[in-house]
Amino acid sequence: MTSENTPPKEAPSTDHPSPEEVLAAAAATEADELAALAAEVADLKAKNADLADQFLRAKAEAENARRRAEEEIAKTRKFAVEGFAEGLLPVLDSLEAGLAVQEATAAQLREGTEATLQQLLGALARNKVVPIAPATGEKFDPHQHQAISMVPAEQDPNTVVTVLQKGYLIAERVLRPALVTVAAPK
Repeated sequence: MTSENTPPKEAPSTDHPSPEEVLAAAAATEADELAALAAEVADLKAKNADLADQFLRAKAEAENARRRAEEEIAKTRKFAVEGFAEGLLPVLDSLEAGLAVQEATAAQLREGTEATLQQLLGALARNKVVPIAPATGEKFDPHQHQAISMVPAEQDPNTVVTVLQKGYLIAERVLRPALVTVAAPK
């Protein structure tokens, strides 16, 4: 007996996919996404390896540059005095030659001493050693002068009255300040 209230069974619709088709489509999409992610992971691993290699090379290059710079500094320090010593050898030769003369007159001694002094000054100048010899009346400079005393003078206060000993600069750095007396305030 058929009941009149029961709706008739419908045939499967072709418009909607079946659950198996939905699962298959989802699985295919998921597989595509996994393949894309796996490719992206492989690409990132390759980039990471490349960057790690670049980093190691840059680190090694920086270490080599640092080592070369240290070696160059060591060589510069070791041989910097060589040029200075070469400049002083003619002075040494002149002093020895002067001492070798047994019967030198005072005039000859003075002439030889002046020539040797010029050689020494030339060697110092070539090595950037220059004298600090302020003129009388020059403003006292505490960076280049050392005041030994303040004396009453007819010139402006805090100016050089006399130079007791020259000072020296080496490459614009004070090697020894000039010893001076300075005019006292009035």
